[in-house]
Amino acid sequence: MRAIVCNAYGDPRDLVLTDVPAPSASAGEVIIQVEAAGLGYVDALHVRGGYQVKKPLPFIPGSEVAGLIIAIGSNVSPELMGQRVTALSSNGGLAEQIAVPATSCMQLPDGFSSDAAASALLNYCTGLYGLETCGQLRAGETVLVLGASGGVGLAAIDIAKGLGATVAAAASSDDKLASCRARGADLTVNYSQPDWRKTLETELAGRPLTVIYDPVGGAWSETAFRCLSPGGRHLVVGFAGGEIPRIPLNLPLLKRSSIVGVDWGGYVRNNSADATPVMQRLADLVSSGKITPRPTATYPLDEAPWALEQLMTRGNVGKPVIVFPH
Repeated sequence: MRAIVCNAYGDPRDLVLTDVPAPSASAGEVIIQVEAAGLGYVDALHVRGGYQVKKPLPFIPGSEVAGLIIAIGSNVSPELMGQRVTALSSNGGLAEQIAVPATSCMQLPDGFSSDAAASALLNYCTGLYGLETCGQLRAGETVLVLGASGGVGLAAIDIAKGLGATVAAAASSDDKLASCRARGADLTVNYSQPDWRKTLETELAGRPLTVIYDPVGGAWSETAFRCLSPGGRHLVVGFAGGEIPRIPLNLPLLKRSSIVGVDWGGYVRNNSADATPVMQRLADLVSSGKITPRPTATYPLDEAPWALEQLMTRGNVGKPVIVFPH
């Protein structure tokens, strides 16, 4: 089968498309014929060897897949055979087939395409877990999404709107902000401008800012936290800006506010059984039409190195997905 293989840490553009042996299903596993694979910034970081935990070489990047179960191992329900599913894996997504634990699969609702599912699994589960479980977001509250034009940010906008919140989107250009408005953002602010805090306060027009969804870090985090209303929650999702912020602890003290870590991957690793309700909640929101996951761009497998490079250089908007012919 064909797969993208990382043989050495480095730039994603140096990845190679090659033939590798097809996987077989061990006990408790299924084989998925991959129809779509989502790409995220963290995948590019793994290729660079820049993530907190390095993957042993060689490895096949990609952790979000959707497709058809074509084989099952022992101790797996025969009813799974032939089901369309989406699944998370530690790696191996950029290949025509992948072996995953049967317990990591979620059956796709009717009408939910594989490319939409692959665009949703990590970013949307992170957003749903972050906003609803960690942030206790309630209908009527206002959320500020930093890095709002990326795949993580656009997913957060969609989820927050689906949960009944007002969304303020922050991004670095007018074009990116237009993408945020198209996704449902109510307010927008260009945080590449030095006075963006004042602009945000003007846009809020006295409305309390109760939740911040922050996958960016850097200097933006402290500025955003200073805009947070008393009793608010600042959700730390990641540091795509490249710098880990150092927020003075007198700020949460004086604001009586919380800084909450959102690590969906760590949650799944430590509470694998508890991940299923979040994934089912996501499926229910999709089925009800409250959220509408979709990729912003699709590419064939041989263009995956270029798509990953675009993620590293911030050349993309939203979530890219690799699609496989079937």
